[in-house]
Order: sequence, then structure tokens, then C-alpha cells
Amino acid sequence: MPTNKTADRSDTEAFETKLKACKDSIDADIATYSKHIKDVTLQQYGTDARLEIDVFLDILSRGGKRVRGALTMVGYQMCGGQKQQMILQAARAIEMLHAYILIIDDIQDRSVVRRGGLAAHVVLRDYHQQHHLAGDSGHFGVSIALNAALSGAHAAQMILANIDAPEHLRLNASSIINRTMVITAHGQTSDIMHEAVDSIGMEDIEKVMAWKTSQYSFLNPLHVGMVLAGADCHATDAITDYAINIGKAYQISDDISDTFGLDGSIDDIRDGKRTILTVYALENAVTVDASFLHKMLGNQDITTAEFERCKDILISVGALKHAKSAAKKYARQAISSLSAGSGHWAPEGTQFLRGLAEYITTRTT
Repeated sequence: MPTNKTADRSDTEAFETKLKACKDSIDADIATYSKHIKDVTLQQYGTDARLEIDVFLDILSRGGKRVRGALTMVGYQMCGGQKQQMILQAARAIEMLHAYILIIDDIQDRSVVRRGGLAAHVVLRDYHQQHHLAGDSGHFGVSIALNAALSGAHAAQMILANIDAPEHLRLNASSIINRTMVITAHGQTSDIMHEAVDSIGMEDIEKVMAWKTSQYSFLNPLHVGMVLAGADCHATDAITDYAINIGKAYQISDDISDTFGLDGSIDDIRDGKRTILTVYALENAVTVDASFLHKMLGNQDITTAEFERCKDILISVGALKHAKSAAKKYARQAISSLSAGSGHWAPEGTQFLRGLAEYITTRTT
């Protein structure tokens, strides 16, 4: 009988293999779709529309791991779905909605880069400057980027409205997605408000993690895939605890990586992000350190030396240790919750979800 470590390794390997297979399929599908849309857009709407579409498709093509698209496919397969081309199109739509969110998020966060390239609004600002166009380049970049995001989002909804699935399942999937976008917008509003007010506690951070990352990145794609497979409420409800907990674990690991990872940056501190790290430190640091950290949060002129002191405070007060422990706790709870729905799902799917939890846990070590 395999040891727990052997079983964990097997889950992680199965997850990585499946994720790569899903990513490869999604990337190939997006490449084919992008070529078609570029040609059609140029033919029907001209070069101005192509500028907008090209920027959206550029962000979409940068990809990442395609976790959301993969979870759509896995949720579908967990519940017995057989139409591989159909669910691949649905996964494409989910990834397009993600690109839409990223463009909006980069504008709101004043981010300059996205996945190894310039953010969409920055690409368009630079286009305005390089072509010596009239008006304000920054406003131009934001305006066209918003149009790119919106056209991409509605194109995704068109794809979902026309996939090869019964009408009632398409309607259910669309309802799930739109509900998720409303919740995500509320979560993003709270996240932005947290940068502007002082009285933020752990309960506030927990709500944002659940409303944004958990709902949007995990529960939504899993539910969409399951519903398109014809799953009943028992199967979809049973996955909720997993998605909420794994979303929190993922967000915490992301927060840790953003500040302490090899590619960690100053951005979260400079932008005043309230995370489990910073809120814990503000609540537990000695007055002088808490005062310094509070002063640095949202300081657009923060220096490298000041950023390093912020990191030292997060470590010395135990915020980093606390965050790592919380991420592991949520990942364990996610894995434990899978037993509730084991009778509803194919075992390969639950193995993928266990492997995902293990993968997230390793990001915090």
C-alpha cells in the first residue's frame, strides 16, 4: 500500500500531466481561434478594430498555466462529460473571460507588466506615442484597453451561447458565470476600498479571498464544467467547500510569492494591498514597525531599502510564517472536503484536485 508521501507524489504527478495536456489543447485551440478572429475583424471592421482585438488576443495568448480552463475541462470529465471539442470551446471562453479580467485589473492596479510583457493599456499608450496621435496617450491606452476587454468578454459569452450542449445547460452555465462576475466585481471593489481605509481586519481579507479568487478562479470553472456535463445539484454543491478553501490557499500563496518569491516585486506594498501578510503584521508588530509598514503601504515613492525593511518586518513579526500556515490549512481542508462528493465524481478528477492542492502547498515552502 503506498505511503502518504507516495500517494501525494502520485497525485502531484497526475495533476501536472493532466494540466499540461489541458494547457496544450487550450493553447492550440486559442491559436486557431485567434487567427480566425483577426482575419474576420480586419475584413469586417478595419484596422482600428484590429488594434483593439490584437491587444486582447495578445494578453490571451500569454496564457499562464491555464488552470481555469483546465478546471472547466476537469469538472466536465468528473461528471461524465464526453464532448471533448465542446468543453474545449467552453474552456477557451473561460480563459477569454480571464484575459478580460486581467486587462481591467491591470488598469485598476496601475500595473505596467503582465506575464512577461507590457499590460494592455501600456501597449496601447505606447502605440499612441509611437504613431504621434493626437490627444492624451494615457487616456487613449486605457480607453482602447477597456474596449478590448469588453469585446473579449462578450465574444466569450457568444462562444458559450453557441456550444454543442442542450439549451438549458448553456443557460445554467451562463447564469453561473454572470453571477460569478457580479461577486468578483464586489470583491474587487472591497479590495480597492481596503487600500483607501485603515480599519481592515482578517475577516475583511477572508471575504475578498472568497469573493474573488475562490469564486472566480475555482468554483466558477468547476461549476461550469460540471453543469455542462449535466451534473445535478448534489455534485455541484459538493465541490463548493473545496473551491472556497483552495481559492484561499492559492491567493495566500500568490501573496507570498508576490513579495518573497524569486520574481517578487515591490508592487503589493507600493500599491497598498491589504493581504493576510500585511494585515497580520499591522495587527501584531510593535508600534514603530507597524507605523513604518503603514506609512509604506501605498507609498508610490518607496525605495528598495524601505521595501526590504517591510519584508524584514513581515518576517520578524511572524506574518510570513502565519501566511504559510494558513495556506497549508486551507489546502488540507480542501483535500478533506473532496470525500463529500466522491460518489458523484470520477476518481481521476478528484486526483487532479488533490494534486492541485499539493501543488499550491509547495508554492509556500
